[in-house]
Amino acid sequence: MDPSFWSSRRVFLTGHTGFKGSWLAFWLLSMGAEVCGYALDPPTDPSLFHLLELDGQLQSICKDIRGDIRDMAALESAMRGFAPEVVIHMAAQPLVRLSYQNPVETYAVNVLGTVHLLDAVRRTPSVRAVVVVTSDKCYENQEWHKPYREDEPMGGHDPYSSSKGCAELVTAAYRSSFFATEQYMQHQVAVASARAGNVIGGGDWALDRLVPDIMRAFSASEPVVIRNPEAVRPWQHVLEPLAGYLTLAERLYTHGPAFAEGWNFGPDESDARPVRYLVSELARLWGDGSRWQCTEAEKVHEANLLRLDSSKARAQLDWSSQWSLDETLVHTVEWYKGFYLGEDVRAITLKQIQTYTRQSGLLRKSKLQSAPDVSR
Repeated sequence: MDPSFWSSRRVFLTGHTGFKGSWLAFWLLSMGAEVCGYALDPPTDPSLFHLLELDGQLQSICKDIRGDIRDMAALESAMRGFAPEVVIHMAAQPLVRLSYQNPVETYAVNVLGTVHLLDAVRRTPSVRAVVVVTSDKCYENQEWHKPYREDEPMGGHDPYSSSKGCAELVTAAYRSSFFATEQYMQHQVAVASARAGNVIGGGDWALDRLVPDIMRAFSASEPVVIRNPEAVRPWQHVLEPLAGYLTLAERLYTHGPAFAEGWNFGPDESDARPVRYLVSELARLWGDGSRWQCTEAEKVHEANLLRLDSSKARAQLDWSSQWSLDETLVHTVEWYKGFYLGEDVRAITLKQIQTYTRQSGLLRKSKLQSAPDVSR
């Protein structure tokens, strides 16, 4: 990834008011990109979007459009009006347990929303690169120990996982039907999908999600209640897959259909750890007598074992995980402790981006050393 590529690049970002979307919008703006965000209002209070003051910055510098991904006419109007070069689609219903409560909404947002996004791209001549973000849960999970590769079958036991598998199939169908490799010189659009692991980091306040639940409990000096302590997940800091999405988008723009396919951006295999390890380490790092306990409440089905094989991204995109799980947990606790102590979370967020880019060898080419438009 070359940060200079993003200077003045026009990026249409769906889901920019969410946890991952706020981190990505902040990062793009710090590199000088022109960003148009399209999303519903921030889903939580507090929200990272408001804490980073992205509402004011996007309104004054670029565009902050509140719209529903299910509203095809509004989405197309916003995209065509902005005339982006790069589209990154992150708007989604992101929670497994909520998908059991609202399956119709989950499919409408995650599947038809992807259809609407790609159909809008068809009628926006300025677009050259599209990254559709799905999930590691898009695979037909056999609960086996080997990590999943990009050519594994799509599937999903629960509505959320199934909807992400469907979004992958939709993306592949649109790529074959409307953005085919052999016709690239006519349409000049390269479309790829990206699958990340269990993303964690500062600024996530979603209900019924592990790390936010842990941080809320620890900050209130209460024990956190854990459902599945032995479940294994590919944990990674939010900056890891975001760097992958940006790298992939850049390659799609510069190399066209050579990179127009599915990609995994997961952590090193050693960082696929059980929930028990994660919560125990977070309790140790937080201190103050933090503790946790298991619940005996009835549980819905959730995968117990899931790993990603990211060897293709390492070999072909020169992307690799920079922070181990232990480092990720340190950065996560640092962010939340800073928030609860009333520190400037914009400065904390920018510092973590700087640290990440420095360790990945990007800082020498980046504007992030000063980032005058984002830090004060």
